[in-house]
Amino acid sequence: MNNKNLLRDPNFAWLMSGGVISALGDQFTMIALPWLVLQLTRDPLALGAMVALLGVPRAVLILFGGALVDRHSPKRVLMLTKHVNTVLLGLLAALVLSGRATLPLVTLLAVILSLASAFSIPAGTSMLPHAVKPQQLQGANAMMMAVRQVTMLAGPLLAGLLFALAGDGSSGMQDGHALGLGLAFAFDAFSFALSAWTLAKVRPLIPGPAADQGQAAPAPSVLRSVGAALGALWRDLTLRTAFLYWGLCACITGGVMQVGMPLLASERLHGAAALGLLMGAHGAGALAGMALSGILKSRRLGNLGLTLLVVDGLAGVLLLPLGLITSSWQGMLVLGTIGVLGGYIQVAVFTWIQQRVAPNMLGRMMSIFMFVFMGLAPLTAALAGWLASFVGLATLFIGAGLGLSMAALAAWLLTPMARLADVIPEKSDTATPTPTR
Repeated sequence: MNNKNLLRDPNFAWLMSGGVISALGDQFTMIALPWLVLQLTRDPLALGAMVALLGVPRAVLILFGGALVDRHSPKRVLMLTKHVNTVLLGLLAALVLSGRATLPLVTLLAVILSLASAFSIPAGTSMLPHAVKPQQLQGANAMMMAVRQVTMLAGPLLAGLLFALAGDGSSGMQDGHALGLGLAFAFDAFSFALSAWTLAKVRPLIPGPAADQGQAAPAPSVLRSVGAALGALWRDLTLRTAFLYWGLCACITGGVMQVGMPLLASERLHGAAALGLLMGAHGAGALAGMALSGILKSRRLGNLGLTLLVVDGLAGVLLLPLGLITSSWQGMLVLGTIGVLGGYIQVAVFTWIQQRVAPNMLGRMMSIFMFVFMGLAPLTAALAGWLASFVGLATLFIGAGLGLSMAALAAWLLTPMARLADVIPEKSDTATPTPTR
């Protein structure tokens, strides 16, 4: 089905429209929250500790979040988290705008936001297969991710403009100097409220669990459900290898990027506005990479796994000079190129997982996948913040770049990762795609 017909599908149209505004709001908070912590503390170690503190509860609970998604349906869980996030971000905006933001209060609200994301992430990543037909999934994923990348370009640029015009707290948190930060949180709260309304319009194609349909059906415990997903992952050699590799990459680079980027903008560039430019450049590159992926279709450097390893190896090389830049345009060039590489492979990887995993376990498996990327990375942020107190930014980024390139090389030489192949879906509307090893 082409993109024009897909947009005529009410389910997809409502889901995408809500996703666009929510993703745009997320970009404001992704810049504003670490910047707020940095302005309150002026300490890289405190910033790293905060990122780790947000990641620990999310990392623990995201596995159980996937089990609840499979039990109660993605839509039901996602709707609840959108309402919770609306309230929390509204409170955070009120604290900043009134000049009453303190580290303990910001930490408390941020931790609860992190807890909510442990349930919204697996719900959001599992929602699309419930809203479109199997043969539409590749195209729907490509469109959703492309639009999300547009928000990753527009969001940081708009946030940077907001901070430049209204203030980012660099000259103090009082007397309206942090107005831009408060408005950023307020906009994200509005985006969650609006996306909750659009989500209510979506009618899932896959029937919900028996509990949602009013039927009395015994359900396994959450722990048993999580254990079943982990067992299924471990028995699938290809899936297990891919998840372990992605977890290693997240540990090597995730914490460094989450701590290093705000420090780079603060120490060498021009504040939060520069951070917005850097993140916007990465989003623009990722969008270009996705467009390139659409043009080249399923062309690979041999296969999906080998292509992924080459992309990671090149991204590691590009990270090496990032800590040496002295102007925003240099960082934008590096991050834009990294974004192109990531965007090129992202759609294929995401669709591969969705098509390989059975629908009744998709929520749990996607929660494990997001745990790998969004749970493990913050756990290394505290270490990155500690290292940043002793070594320069150049050393920090060189270490991350070398680590990523070496991980890709080791996976090529020592694991089956290089043999990972695309899943070919069956043509039936209802049949589950058969994975290939």
